[in-house]
Amino acid sequence: MMDLEADAPTCFDWAMSTTLIEVRPAKAADAAAVASTHDEAWRSAYQGIIPGAELEKLINRRGPQWWDSAIRKGSRVSVLVFGDKVAGYANYGRNRARSLHFEGEIYELYLRPEFQGLGFGRRLFTAARRDLLQSGLKSMVIWALSDNDPATEFYRALGGRMVARSSEKFGPKSLDKVAFAWTN
Repeated sequence: MMDLEADAPTCFDWAMSTTLIEVRPAKAADAAAVASTHDEAWRSAYQGIIPGAELEKLINRRGPQWWDSAIRKGSRVSVLVFGDKVAGYANYGRNRARSLHFEGEIYELYLRPEFQGLGFGRRLFTAARRDLLQSGLKSMVIWALSDNDPATEFYRALGGRMVARSSEKFGPKSLDKVAFAWTN
């Protein structure tokens, strides 16, 4: 007969697992992880939307060296870290579209596919927006391809209102994009 009590874990054997989730400014040491996140997120988001050869070019030009340079030059790049893994990133700063009268812009906000739908995008968005506000940029805009339904739904759910439409060429294909805006 087996002694069940001897095999049963004691209260000291049970440990609650706590995983740290933080949003922080990217460091040069994060460049490879941000590049990998960019690669996975873009393949997931744009496969079937952006023509294959064009998508590969866009992904390949943003390797670890590109991100290392951007981070070292002071570009605003924040990462969302889950445990010890970069799960997502946001890249943001002043609005680049002179025709839109918004002060700030989130240029990119992406999560690795396995981290989507968990509220991490909202955390990353909120942190980037807070950083822009603390820098005096009280309104902001984000562009998304119209065919990227998860992104457009996400920005609408965050309270973004559509304020502009444009298009962007990807090789021979022209894709519609929309701008969502927030004012404070």
